[in-house]
Amino acid sequence: MNIEEIFSNNKKWIKDRLHIDENYFKNLSSGQNPEILYIGCSDSRVSAEELMGVQPGEVFVHRNIANMVPNTDLNVMSVINYAVSHLKVKHVVICGHYYCGGVKAAMQSEDLGILNPWLRNIRDVYRLHKSELDIIVCKDEKYNRLVELNVQEQCVNVLKTADVQKALLEKCITVHGWVFDIHSGELIDLKIDFEKILEDIREIYRLH
Repeated sequence: MNIEEIFSNNKKWIKDRLHIDENYFKNLSSGQNPEILYIGCSDSRVSAEELMGVQPGEVFVHRNIANMVPNTDLNVMSVINYAVSHLKVKHVVICGHYYCGGVKAAMQSEDLGILNPWLRNIRDVYRLHKSELDIIVCKDEKYNRLVELNVQEQCVNVLKTADVQKALLEKCITVHGWVFDIHSGELIDLKIDFEKILEDIREIYRLH
């Protein structure tokens, strides 16, 4: 793509928005009040707002390689803090996608340099669920199951945070685990049993 095309596209987008609503940018600049925090993958094929059919201002978005929520990443921890404790979102969504390059890379034994520490978080997910994954013969099925399990474990990491724990006590937030199927365009709710997960981890991770 010619970079100059982007600025032309921007002018057309402004014109289209104003044609629909002459106060569009005035309203947009007045502030944000999203109800959803979306943590997804940086993959260029996955557009958060587009796949959910939402408009700017409706979703607070954070993206990184393989939709990770490591507790050592101050970026994602700051996003969660701001979204939950300041914007008061009602939903936190972790959304992975099938055929994720980050998950696939983590399944390899190669030395990937600076990516190693990040991918190690995904390899830890594999280690936690090794008994289930190792009996899956088909590589694609194993790969996509790891995508689902990675979403589940990142949801667990969200539940461990102080901001989300406080919001859960106030019963004002829900955590969701989704997967986007690139082959079909379908958004899939994994229907993870977070009450069961909370029962298992609350004794260790709860804050008083």
